Amino acid sequence: MNFPANLRYTKDHEWVKLEGNIATIGITDFAQHELGDIVYVDIATLGKDVNAEEVFGTVEAVKTVSDLFMPVTGKVIEVNTLLEKQPEAVNNDPYKSGWMVKVEVKNTADVDALMDAAAYTSMVG
Repeated sequence: MNFPANLRYTKDHEWVKLEGNIATIGITDFAQHELGDIVYVDIATLGKDVNAEEVFGTVEAVKTVSDLFMPVTGKVIEVNTLLEKQPEAVNNDPYKSGWMVKVEVKNTADVDALMDAAAYTSMVG
């Protein structure tokens, strides 16, 4: 499995890429593999402030629905509209075309507190 070293990770299997004070967030390669074929992504938090560890949306796979947990506190400023028509992008490329939201982060130091790739790899075995 692929866990890019330039990203940070959560225990709930989200990844974060921080550029300035904007975080791009999605689910990890491990998470998409565990879920199986993703058929629907529902994110209704555009324009809203979401606290760390709150649900910001859901991912529906063939056999299950899974909540998406916000890794950091911030305002959702963009949702990946590609996923409305092509939710399978999360399976095909979770770190590039399969990203889910962009968030204006309230405190960028919160990202540093998340796991690095080595810690996440160790957690998922």
